[in-house]
This record gives sequence, structure tokens and C-alpha cells, in this order.
Amino acid sequence: MTQTVSVNTIRPAASRLIAAVCGAHMMSHYYMLMLAPLLAFIRADFKVSYTELALAVTVFNVVSGILQTPVGFLVDRIGPRVVLIAGLTLSSSAFAVAGLLDNYWVFVAMYGVAGLGNTVYHPSDYSLLSHHAPPERLSHVFSFHTFAGMVGGALAPVTLLFLQSQFGWRGAYIGSAIFGFIVLAALIAQSEPPADPTHATKLAARARKNNVVDTGWRLLLTPAILLNLGYFILTSIMGGGLNTYLVVALGAAHGTSPDVANTALTTMLAMNAVGVLAGGFLAARTSHHAVVAASGLTVAGIVTALVGFFNFPAALLLLIMGMSGFCLGITYPSRDMLVRAVAPPTAYGLIFGFVSTGFNIGASIAPIIYGMLMDNGQPRMVFLLSAAVSVLCVSTVTFGFSGRETR
Repeated sequence: MTQTVSVNTIRPAASRLIAAVCGAHMMSHYYMLMLAPLLAFIRADFKVSYTELALAVTVFNVVSGILQTPVGFLVDRIGPRVVLIAGLTLSSSAFAVAGLLDNYWVFVAMYGVAGLGNTVYHPSDYSLLSHHAPPERLSHVFSFHTFAGMVGGALAPVTLLFLQSQFGWRGAYIGSAIFGFIVLAALIAQSEPPADPTHATKLAARARKNNVVDTGWRLLLTPAILLNLGYFILTSIMGGGLNTYLVVALGAAHGTSPDVANTALTTMLAMNAVGVLAGGFLAARTSHHAVVAASGLTVAGIVTALVGFFNFPAALLLLIMGMSGFCLGITYPSRDMLVRAVAPPTAYGLIFGFVSTGFNIGASIAPIIYGMLMDNGQPRMVFLLSAAVSVLCVSTVTFGFSGRETR
């Protein structure tokens, strides 16, 4: 009954806009996984090395990492909806051109354009969600938004390989662009409704309570914001390392068969998505988001470390890795609420854009660190390092957010 009342607090126009925003986030994760399932086909077509092809992903992440914070400024200046529309247009157009033109350097350049498009999603999305979702429903909405991104990542390999089998890798890229343009049309069709007067009053009161005057670059250098950035970097290193090296690390450390190891990875990722939804409901029932985040990270770190120390039977291994993914997923909605708590209402785009660069930083660091561990015959350290990073991440929550208002 409580849940029904809560759902009804979202106005229809706001609900449609939120659904369109979640659709855009789904496409952002879909586009980030475009290359992986089609790598062999694209490499053979262009007759380049894996390293040369990886340049496209590097360009994507560098452009996205450098420009995301400036785009956050732009979101707060001209409005999040128009920036989100521009970003999804850029992303979809870039992949359409990459599929249409038979040139390796054009392909790399289009990944740079797609990286620019990718900068808009977090600053625009979280600004729109923060302004149009009722406070009592915000954690749920954040969890749906994160879950939508995970759905996009899960859909990418299956749909892209199907399109490739029917139309070649270029057809797969063009098909994905068409998919993006459909979501774009839905986003354009949903105009941004005026803010709920009650919600706007609460935002204004929170702005006065926080007494934030400077919403420029100096705000980004405050301890709370920097700790948020550290949180994003560390969780990206932890999650990115496990996602990439779990299968090979299990095989090297414990002789786990590829089938069991891949099933463990799938279980961890699936339960991570389930944890996100559960975390949204949990975050709606508490204002102690730092406690939720710290607890989830601690349990995830402990069970991950156990896999490094012990060779578990297959069924128990799947249970443990599922628990690790679930506990990490639970933290995501509370993480987003913590970020919102330190962001002035007039700077949601800037703050979410800045802290989200932690994803790019972590994604750049993790493969190198974990790859070195594997190259030096230390597969157990993949799990132990992930656990240590999780504990370190708990410290950013403990020292940065205790006692802070998160409603």
C-alpha cells in the first residue's frame, strides 16, 4: 500500500520524461559495448591489429573523461534536456557514420565523436531526475536509471551479434544507430514539464540550508566533492577489474573450468542488477545512505577476498560471486543520493558530470593494474586487490558523508 501511494506521487508528464531519460541511459551503455562483440569482424575488415583497434576505445574514454565536467557546466547553464538530446544525437550519428564509411581513421574519429556524446548522460540525466522526481521516490528513480544502463549493456552482445549475422558488422552499427534514433525520438516527444511547486520549494530550502554560494570550479575542489570523485574511481577499479579478469583469474588461481568461471561472471553481473533495484527500495526507507554504501562495500569486499583465498565448489562459488555482485549493486542508489546531498540544486549537472569522470579514470587504470598482476603470476591478487579497494572505498564514505543530509 505504501508503495502504491509513493508511485502515484510522480506526475504523468514527469513519469514519461523519466522513462525517456532511462531509455537514453540504456543506449549509453549499449554504445559503450559496441566494439567488444564485433571486435574480430571489424579487425579482419580493416586489417589492423588489436592494439590499433583499441585506439578507438581509448579515444572514446579520453574525450569523455576530459569534456564531461565542462559539459556539466553547460547542463546547468542551458538546461539538461537540450544537452541530452544533443548528446544522443551525436552518439547515434557517430555510430551510423562508422558503419557507413569504409575507413579506419574515420572509425576512430567517430569514436571520438561518440565520446563527446557520452559526456552528456550523467550530468543531464541526474539533473533531470533530481528536479522532476519527488524526493520520496528519488532513490527508486535512481535505481531504475542505473538498471536501465545495465539492461543496455546486457542487450548489446546478443543484438549486435544477431545483426552482424544478418547484415555484417557495418549493418550492426547502423542498426544500433537506428535504435538510438528511436529512443531519441521518444526523448524529443517528451517536453520537460514545469517543476512541481512543492518539490521546487524543497530544493530552494535545501539550497539555503547548504548556503552554497560558489557553484564554479572551486566547488569541485571541496573535500566532499573530491571524496565523491574518489568513490567513483575506486568502485570503477574494483568492478572493472573483476568484470574483465574474473574468468582468467579463477582459472589461473584455482583451475576453475571456463564454463564455471563464465557462469560465475554472469551470476555476479545479474545479481549486480538485482542489487541495484533492491538498493533503490532500501534507500527509499532510510536517510543513512552512507551506512548502506559502507555496509554493501564491506560485505562485497569480504566475500571477494574469500574467493582469492579458497577454492570453492562450483555451486558455492556461484553463490559467493552472486553475493558480491548483489552487495555492490545495493550501494549504487545510495551512492547517487550521497552525490546529490553535496550538490547544490543549481549545480547538479556540474557535480554529477565531475564525479562521473571517476568512471573513465577507473576504467583506464584497472586493466593495466590487474593485467600486470596476471602477467606476473598473481591471479589471487585480482580478488585481494578488489577487496582492498572496496575497503578503501568505505573510507571515502565514512569520512566524507557521516551526518550529512541525504533526503
